[in-house]
Amino acid sequence: QVQLEESGGGSVQAGGSLKLSCVASGYSYTQMAWFRQAPGKEREGVAAVTLDGLTRYADSVKGRFTISGDNAQNTLYLQMNALNPEDTAMYYCAAGRGSYWMLLRTNAYAYWGQGTQVTVFS
Repeated sequence: QVQLEESGGGSVQAGGSLKLSCVASGYSYTQMAWFRQAPGKEREGVAAVTLDGLTRYADSVKGRFTISGDNAQNTLYLQMNALNPEDTAMYYCAAGRGSYWMLLRTNAYAYWGQGTQVTVFS
């Protein structure tokens, strides 16, 4: 069993930055990711990382978001820069097992956090 707890969301002006954190307990996963879901939209993969350091990003966040992890602290981070209103969503941390090609797919993840809200205003 894996439990995930996100923090770091908030409201920020367009162009600003936020850093999300996710503390994980348990070890039944080989990859972790951040997803987001805006009202009325499907949940989408934002960024993912495997335990051996491979990363994958959605095209919409490449060059602006950076995913990283601290294995000693069992913590996953998402540094978000140059935020824009289209980034407004509930952000979820996820843990699971799968192939590299499944890193941004929701069905590769068995464990989910409760989410943290990110709001970007213009």
